[in-house]
Amino acid sequence: MTPLRQRMIQDLRLRNLAPNTQEAYLRAVAKLAQHFHKSPELLSTEEVRSYLVYLVEEKHAGTDHYVQVLCALRFLFNVTLGRKEVLEGIPRPKSVKKLPMVLSMEEVAQFFEAIHNPKHRALLMTAYAGGLRVSEAVGLRVADIDSKRMLIRIRQGKGRKDRYVNLSPRLLEVLREYWRIFRPSDWLFPGKTPARPLTRSAVNDLCQRIRARAKIGKRLTPHTLRHSFATHLLEAGTDLRTIQILLGHRSLKTTATYTHVSEKTLRSAPSLLDLLPDLKERQATG
Repeated sequence: MTPLRQRMIQDLRLRNLAPNTQEAYLRAVAKLAQHFHKSPELLSTEEVRSYLVYLVEEKHAGTDHYVQVLCALRFLFNVTLGRKEVLEGIPRPKSVKKLPMVLSMEEVAQFFEAIHNPKHRALLMTAYAGGLRVSEAVGLRVADIDSKRMLIRIRQGKGRKDRYVNLSPRLLEVLREYWRIFRPSDWLFPGKTPARPLTRSAVNDLCQRIRARAKIGKRLTPHTLRHSFATHLLEAGTDLRTIQILLGHRSLKTTATYTHVSEKTLRSAPSLLDLLPDLKERQATG
């Protein structure tokens, strides 16, 4: 490990950034070094700028990925290296507002019916039933399932905050069936090595395999289940503030996105064309 990488790791830890953020920042800086075949300490302002242009124009990086790289490099140069001038004048691009992909309740049932492995069924049903991020689902421990209070404890979700979500009787039954077969002792969903949980990439791959088996044409990731959870709650009449708490959103504005994809919300608006007087009658009388 280079001294620069070690120093950046220390800076990231001192600021208590989330583990996933730390990994993403370190990965982005490593790719910068690989691109130029030298330490980022030796890079000029123009070289760093040319790298960002390369990401946009040649690698066709999406807005989210580009912003993440930009944040990582700002941390490196502003905090670890103390060279704020390197990224001065580099704008943060406007974020592209895209509506989340959502499954219907019938498609969710179709997806679960295509899962044959009890462990995979328990994992993905937990993710949907709790509206969990994939990192939160794989980060669950056996002790986080509180069957007496019928709650699931989410440790250190996004923003480094703990929260609770409901544990439904149906999900508890699925989890108990899974536990009887696999007997997890610490991590609720351990990976190939019991001392470590399943990886996020493994869950993503799992979703793709099940989606194909279920013959669902929509793009489907673990986060699609979270989006579907929020939308289905909204359509069931749950208020936005409650959904915000369950999802662990910092802002109610983020949660309000789901009002744009809820069929119930959209259908509640009248069709103005249907409210117009009958055109044929008006033409006849005119």
